[in-house]
Amino acid sequence: MEYVMKYNFDEAVERRGTGCLKYDFAKERGKKEDVLPLWVADMDFKTAPAVTERLQKVVEHGIYGYSDSKEDYFAAVSGWYHDHFDRDVKPEWLVKTPGVVFALAAAVRAYTEKGDTVLIQQPVYYPFRQVIESNDRKLVSSDLVLKDGHYEIDFEDFEAKIKEHQIHLFLFCSPHNPAGRVWKEWELRKIGEICFKYQVTVVSDEIHSDFVYPGHKHHVFASVSPEFEQISVICTAPSKTFNLAGLQVSNIFIADEKLRQKFVRAVDQAGYSQVNLMGLVGCQAAYEEGEEWLLQLKEYLYQNLSFVREYLKENLPQIKLIEPEGTYLIWLDFGELGLGRKELEALIDQAGLWLDAGAIFGKTGIGFERINIACPRKTLEQAFLQLKKAVDALD
Repeated sequence: MEYVMKYNFDEAVERRGTGCLKYDFAKERGKKEDVLPLWVADMDFKTAPAVTERLQKVVEHGIYGYSDSKEDYFAAVSGWYHDHFDRDVKPEWLVKTPGVVFALAAAVRAYTEKGDTVLIQQPVYYPFRQVIESNDRKLVSSDLVLKDGHYEIDFEDFEAKIKEHQIHLFLFCSPHNPAGRVWKEWELRKIGEICFKYQVTVVSDEIHSDFVYPGHKHHVFASVSPEFEQISVICTAPSKTFNLAGLQVSNIFIADEKLRQKFVRAVDQAGYSQVNLMGLVGCQAAYEEGEEWLLQLKEYLYQNLSFVREYLKENLPQIKLIEPEGTYLIWLDFGELGLGRKELEALIDQAGLWLDAGAIFGKTGIGFERINIACPRKTLEQAFLQLKKAVDALD
């Protein structure tokens, strides 16, 4: 679907000098000051104007005291999930946290004991591993299987790992970061049936659910079957969708009362009470007035993806795009270059790029790089020109 662009996503917004993690900490991370960063998953676009306008009103008011949400906040959040995912949620299901990673860590503490083993599917978003290990739990992975450029779940291995390691908690990424999979309903059902059989709690990180490419549909894990509501913790946030990570607000939905009580206790034990004022205001504004902006953003991102696909095909055929079904992150396979892990990172450095090395997503990520394409087209074009120059220099 074509849109007459009302919003200028080609605008280059200067982010250096703002305390921006993506740009301002290159030296501290061992990178050159002029490196082109396409690593961390936030966007180089201004948020929806409606969000900025609502936040400006709060700033003008001039009082930033203790705050919490009321009925209109829940109406905005629940309305968004009803309209976009045909999912109805109840007010009591909602637990607000400052971020999805915070929620993952709280879930690890809520549903397991020290020394327990937690299941993940690598390659996967690296904080999954971090929240497990930093809370003195063990990690086991039922690795995703790459077949013909497409990642699949090995359900036999998945169930075997649950039985062998007496798993009580599974951290699930849906849509998947970095592989870009938008799981089919039958895949979710099969996961759910296995986890329900063994009473494994499923914490589903669905933060990228608003970014799904044409021909695919996101299904909320808990909505696939009434039984799955009993074992589900659904993690959502406006942060990826509307570029609000710095406002620190996430909405966690837990239908089962016992699961919810355990989760709330873990949140309380961390000393957390209310979401910050700006997060509440920004989230509500985004869900109430951000629809048109998001539609145009998704069209722009799809064009960015098309550019990458064609550029690789014509100029760097030895680098393979794992075709994403969702998210604004792409997963590139550099295997045909025949480089070792350190050699690949040297190549990326030589290109003047700052990417997320595949190895941090697990052993099965070695030889891959994750790239954030949520940036102006010129930035993306420059990045791939630099990459081509570095690859050409290998010959």
